[in-house]
Amino acid sequence: MANIKSAKKRILVIETKTARNKAIKSEVKTYIKKVEAAVEASNVDDAKAALKIAIKKISMATSKGVYHKNTSARKISRLTKLVNTLEK
Repeated sequence: MANIKSAKKRILVIETKTARNKAIKSEVKTYIKKVEAAVEASNVDDAKAALKIAIKKISMATSKGVYHKNTSARKISRLTKLVNTLEK
């Protein structure tokens, strides 16, 4: 355990940020699973609606610094490609 006051504060701040990041990542994963489930069920309308929400959640996570911009671009691209396979 840290002895210096500023180090103790950093520990508390990091715990708070870690909890926030974990919650946001969990939420993003949930919406990704919803898109994948809709694609698995071959439901085009639900897949497109879920994709729109998932893209929004991923972009918000990126703007908050939870994901790197390339990571979010990769996730969005993969989901979009997955949904586009239904249209063919």
